[in-house]
Amino acid sequence: ALLLDTFADTLWLEAGLSKNTLSSYRADLSQFSAWLTPRGKTLEQIEPVDIHDYLRDFSRRAKSTSQRRLIASLRRFYQHLLAIGAIQTDPTLNIEPPPRPDRFPKTLSEAQVEALLAAPDVDMPLGLRDRAMLEVLYATGLRVSELTALKLFEVGLNEGVVRVFGKGAKERLVPLGQVALEWIERYLKEARQEILKGRQSDALFVTARGGAMTRQAFWQLIKRYALI
Repeated sequence: ALLLDTFADTLWLEAGLSKNTLSSYRADLSQFSAWLTPRGKTLEQIEPVDIHDYLRDFSRRAKSTSQRRLIASLRRFYQHLLAIGAIQTDPTLNIEPPPRPDRFPKTLSEAQVEALLAAPDVDMPLGLRDRAMLEVLYATGLRVSELTALKLFEVGLNEGVVRVFGKGAKERLVPLGQVALEWIERYLKEARQEILKGRQSDALFVTARGGAMTRQAFWQLIKRYALI
């Protein structure tokens, strides 16, 4: 509690944040602290994996706006701890918040997005692959080029994140959210090997030819599903 008091006082003095914002930060951090307690850790003792695990749990019951606020709270708090020398490294460094909803095509309404997500025939291996790709795109806001470039080893099913290499080979960790995670797991279990038919590939999303899905091919799929 003393640590959170000091943090809130510092934010109020240096950043002039409103009482509502400070209360939100405190609530987020208090909940995280309560989650850590039965695991034998304190806010100062955590590692990045603890944040990943908490975000995975949190994403099951919270909207993306709440997830973004939580990550903002954690980042501010651990930057503060780093500044006062309470920790040596920032555990939030490679954590990326889920995108704002408008990262999905702005011309689509919520109903149109739902219709697009539901368009692939998930009883077919390729349809299941396409549904998983659309769900990941919607949940993470990745660029299509980043989505199609994903490798199997870059997906942390246990952590609920994907490791993405963007422009300049900059690495970031992106939370998947429970729904997208479940579709990836189903695709890996039921469809990927069926599509590959014994061929080997390190790509997450593969084609009937055994290679990685390309950006151009995925856009063609989206256009086709949009017409259904």
